Amino acid sequence: MKEKRWIIREDYDLETVEKLAASLGVDKNIATLLVERGVTTFEEARRFFRPGLDQIHDPFLMKGMKEAIARINEAIRRQERIMVYGDYDVDGTSAVALVYSYLQELNPNIDFYIPDREREGYGISQQGVDYARETDVKLVIALDCGIKAMEMVDYAKQFGIDFIIGDHHLPGDEVPKAVAVLDPKQVDCPYPYKELSGCGIGFKIVEAHLEQRMGVRLCDLPEQLDQHRQQRQEELKLRLLKYLDLVAVSIASDIVPIMGENRVLAFFGLRVLNTKPRAGIEAILKYGHVDRRKADSGEQADQAEKPKAGYFEKELTITDLVFLIGPRINAAGRIRSAFDSVRLMLTDDPNIARRLAEDINSYNMERKELDTAATEEAKRRIDHDPFYQGRQSLVLFDEHWHRGVVGIVASRIVEAYYKPTIVFTRGSDDLITGSARSVGEFDVHEALEKCADLLEHFGGHKCAAGVSLRQENMRAFVDRFEQLVRDGMGAEETIPEIEIDAEIGFSQITPKFLRILKQFAPFGPDNNVPVFVTRELVDTGNARVVGLNHLKFNAIPLTERSAPYPAIAFQMGECLQRMRTDRFDLCYQLEENYWRGRTEIQLNVKDLKFVD
Repeated sequence: MKEKRWIIREDYDLETVEKLAASLGVDKNIATLLVERGVTTFEEARRFFRPGLDQIHDPFLMKGMKEAIARINEAIRRQERIMVYGDYDVDGTSAVALVYSYLQELNPNIDFYIPDREREGYGISQQGVDYARETDVKLVIALDCGIKAMEMVDYAKQFGIDFIIGDHHLPGDEVPKAVAVLDPKQVDCPYPYKELSGCGIGFKIVEAHLEQRMGVRLCDLPEQLDQHRQQRQEELKLRLLKYLDLVAVSIASDIVPIMGENRVLAFFGLRVLNTKPRAGIEAILKYGHVDRRKADSGEQADQAEKPKAGYFEKELTITDLVFLIGPRINAAGRIRSAFDSVRLMLTDDPNIARRLAEDINSYNMERKELDTAATEEAKRRIDHDPFYQGRQSLVLFDEHWHRGVVGIVASRIVEAYYKPTIVFTRGSDDLITGSARSVGEFDVHEALEKCADLLEHFGGHKCAAGVSLRQENMRAFVDRFEQLVRDGMGAEETIPEIEIDAEIGFSQITPKFLRILKQFAPFGPDNNVPVFVTRELVDTGNARVVGLNHLKFNAIPLTERSAPYPAIAFQMGECLQRMRTDRFDLCYQLEENYWRGRTEIQLNVKDLKFVD
């Protein structure tokens, strides 16, 4: 078992915690969790625990939104042909499905386009612009891409094609000369929330356009509206809600923070997914063996209809979107065509949805085979090639690896070796193309910027990026990237860390504590499932290995009077013998475990340390 650093969070003011605990009538552990998440007052806590669509920001605060809506209105008025263009991943395809489905009701002269990962690569492609020209498109709305597409936007202008860019990636020093560039990460954009997904940007376009059409805004205070406009505001909320399932899928799959506006969007998106998901999502869930359960929204599940054999009944969470829905939607763009993903999310015909879901699930199975084979080969090289010994970064290339899985392979290598990693394969136009993944606080995007003279293209985030270069520059790039990693990471940062929210005793895990903890959901980046540590524990005597090397045991404290808690420690079976004889400290998350009709609180162990 690899050594991990336990970092107990102390980035909060104790006085603020005590005041918040008193004002809310909760214990200090709950108040600490809130303050760690930036919630410091009674009103902020109320908004945190009671999300409302009135909490999302005015879309017209986003730089370029006024111009974007004006150009869309012009295209609708003239019935110009519009093309919605998006990236081939979950975020891009869900964004395309959202904006296309909205605009199609207003202008049937509309099309969508997703670049081919193999032939065109990421972003706005010449082939995509040429397709727009050939089909008489006058306006392209690009989503989840385009912030660095200066040349392609200029190329399109030659043919009288306007662009609206809706992106959430980091811009460069310049942005395209489009009709409007919507990206909250622009330094001069006043929009208060900077972490929307690409689909979230698409939603803000739809929100802005629908607000203008209906003459009312979500941010209007109901008490300041007459009865007629209050009714229109409620109608506006209902019309926007139907798009939030797509936004929630994008938020989960693109690993954006789930605090602030994203948390509100994800909260209501999950409600839609648990009550009335679109036909395509319902069809995909079949392959995750989920029989969804109605959320608490006034609808009652049909008690007479039991889950099918081999299925489990549950309310969908962000984790389910990450592991059950996202990979399958992504697989189409990785293996075949992301057009299928968009069609799946657009159709309201259950039969078409089932056929598309079956195809997409088969792509996902093929993707698994490809990424497993490539990952195993990559690990063999790292373990046996002297070149990789002692290196703090891992850069691998194989022209036979499938371009659609290199990002997954890079993530798996990071999990296994905890080093900044880039996995390359053969791309288009004689380029080498790959995906980068970082660890800890190392900014991989910033490192790529310092290698820009060796690269043809790059873009992404602090933790993940895409990159391409010419083969003759590969060795120089590998050497410079390695030096940047060495300069940018201290010795401690090379050891995986677990961030712990609080140290607690088992006696503090009360029914009220657990009830409030559940209300922290939806969980995700910046609002992760809380991690706790409890010290001086022993096993009650029934520790055993189950499944594929998983350790199952009951933990009980030596220093306090408390009942034992069942615990599961995945891939920690090698600890069995010491577990039976030694004391230990546990780092864990609290979760509900459903088994044979019973629900019990279980410790999901993230790490354990034996006490000498």
